[in-house]
Amino acid sequence: MTNTNTQNILVVDDEAIILETVRAILEDEGFVVNTVGDGENALEFIDSGETPPDLVLLDIWLPGMDGLEVLEKIKDQWPQIPVVIMSGHGNVETAVRATRLGAYDFIEKPLSLEPLIVTINNALKFQALENENIILKATKPKDRARKLIGDSPAMQELRKQIEIVAPTEAWILITGENGTGKELVAQTVHYASARRDKPLIDVNCAAIPEELIESELFGHEKGAFTGASSMKRGKFDLANGGTLFLDEIGDMSLKTQAKILRILQEQRFSRVGGSKTIKVNVRIIAATNKDLEEAIKKGEFREDLYFRLNVIPIEVPPLREHLEDIPLLVEEFIEEFRRDNIKAPVRSVSPEVIEALKQYDWPGNVRELRNIIERMFILSGKPEITSEDLPAAFRNGAQFTTKNNGIKQTDSAALRADNELEPCFTCNDFREARKLFEKKYLTLKLEEFDGNIKKTAEAIGIERRHLHRKIKSLEITV
Repeated sequence: MTNTNTQNILVVDDEAIILETVRAILEDEGFVVNTVGDGENALEFIDSGETPPDLVLLDIWLPGMDGLEVLEKIKDQWPQIPVVIMSGHGNVETAVRATRLGAYDFIEKPLSLEPLIVTINNALKFQALENENIILKATKPKDRARKLIGDSPAMQELRKQIEIVAPTEAWILITGENGTGKELVAQTVHYASARRDKPLIDVNCAAIPEELIESELFGHEKGAFTGASSMKRGKFDLANGGTLFLDEIGDMSLKTQAKILRILQEQRFSRVGGSKTIKVNVRIIAATNKDLEEAIKKGEFREDLYFRLNVIPIEVPPLREHLEDIPLLVEEFIEEFRRDNIKAPVRSVSPEVIEALKQYDWPGNVRELRNIIERMFILSGKPEITSEDLPAAFRNGAQFTTKNNGIKQTDSAALRADNELEPCFTCNDFREARKLFEKKYLTLKLEEFDGNIKKTAEAIGIERRHLHRKIKSLEITV
């Protein structure tokens, strides 16, 4: 029955012999034990520590503040701490009152070794389950089963990056367009890390109102503001020992950025309305669809926070850069929808539909693809999704737009007049034609700016990172 965890127990009793006896018993069981002789010192001990005790063993009869009053204050300020009441003058009425105030259990003196250890272990297990339930409400359990799909060079490179950085403790900044799967990349990193069995807590920085974000991140004490009827643990607290995923970090206000920076540096914070310092150990993964370097120039994002977060940059490619993965993605989505709706007749997607999907530009990326497949899955009503199930835009011909490639629209007649671009218009394969066009277009633009990538990127309206990747994928010599 020996406890192998170094959990911390605070024993509160005014009899020195009781304190020393209980300390010896619990330390033999592997616990870390602290003792105090009255209620005031018990509350001061809990409040002054960086981390509260895992359990309080509390006597009813104490000098000054009695045990029930101490119990009430503990459950009001630190509701997550289980409290076991002990008394040599117990009665049913006292036991009932202690339970109503939040005590886990009530044991009588003189203490017996076996019941004492069993009660403490049960209380710790119960609280662990309570904490797990809180964490599960803040996470998405199904996400762990999802995986990065695709055999394209772009996806292979992405998985290779994750394989290298996941086992480290390095902080990561994930960039990419909306719908590319930045959150999934963060989940993949976490579950491939040494923190995999600890919480992964996500915060959508764009979805939380400015006036509530501090409370969400750091928690609040009871009475900190109107409506704060009880103490609430924040995301940093919930993520302790695990990973905190700050999604859409680029949408966070400068005021909150300053507070986040300080906490990231110190790994300490105080709840809103409180003075107690809480120490945590979290790995930070941030994500954004914004160009943070440009936001820094505009004064919209702190440069020091950017450098703190951007230890390891990971860029998630847009779907248009790995269209060859669409068949695998579609297969995965169909299987997912079938698991959720086993009565649906759909089992496959016709080759014609796959080909039509591969001709589209996907401005909404993988998320848009998933939504369209789900729509057809629900509405089809037959074993195979065919071209007649496609949305009108696909049936009328894929609506490819070059604006989402970062290449500005150019008058087609002028392009055809340029002999150097003629192969783009004589090629019968759409994707090959696009590749030829992009390669020639970028080559000409790079020559126009004497190979200066920064000036070329600014001129055609794309990010330098995107242009670098294009040069590499299209094998352009600069």
